[in-house]
Amino acid sequence: MKVIRDRLTRGEQADLVQTVLGIADEAPFYTPTMRGGAPFRVQITSAGVVGWTSDELGYRYVREHPGTKRPWPSIPDRTADLATAAATYAGFLGFKPDTCLVNLYRDGSKRGLHRDDDELDKTAPIVSVSLGDTCKFRFGGASKSGPFTDWELRSGDIVVFGGPSRLAWHGVSKILRGTSGLVPGGGRLNLTIRKALA
Repeated sequence: MKVIRDRLTRGEQADLVQTVLGIADEAPFYTPTMRGGAPFRVQITSAGVVGWTSDELGYRYVREHPGTKRPWPSIPDRTADLATAAATYAGFLGFKPDTCLVNLYRDGSKRGLHRDDDELDKTAPIVSVSLGDTCKFRFGGASKSGPFTDWELRSGDIVVFGGPSRLAWHGVSKILRGTSGLVPGGGRLNLTIRKALA
């Protein structure tokens, strides 16, 4: 697991926010639910061949936006290239993502401890890009009970994890409101870029 601090300049961050808003124009943000019907505390959308979702059927990847029933927009080339470059920097060569989950955290949003284990390809790393408000990011290991390391992730930081850490438990415990001002309406955008299909 590697944290790449300040990987994006302020201008690059602003450009990427506009790219994400363009994705959301085609595939609007929506609030997923747990299997039992409880809503998530984040809104999501996706780009790529498949997009991650959750509802009464559980966690899974689907080929269409649940609301519009249209295919997800393609991952923008510059976003895919950024993820590949970050993965290479962290020592994971040949990363070719096929999905990009976008999480929108507003004030009070959080993401509970979880593992990214819905992908058919678990050999590829995960690349996570932070935009907007700083968050408290908790990263552990193979056990949900810890131990954990807490990080503050700022806008422009990138986290890459794979290999022995590929199935590590992790989550976002808090958003530090007003620490950026980059995201329209406030909050944090997170791009989680993966290779989901074998």
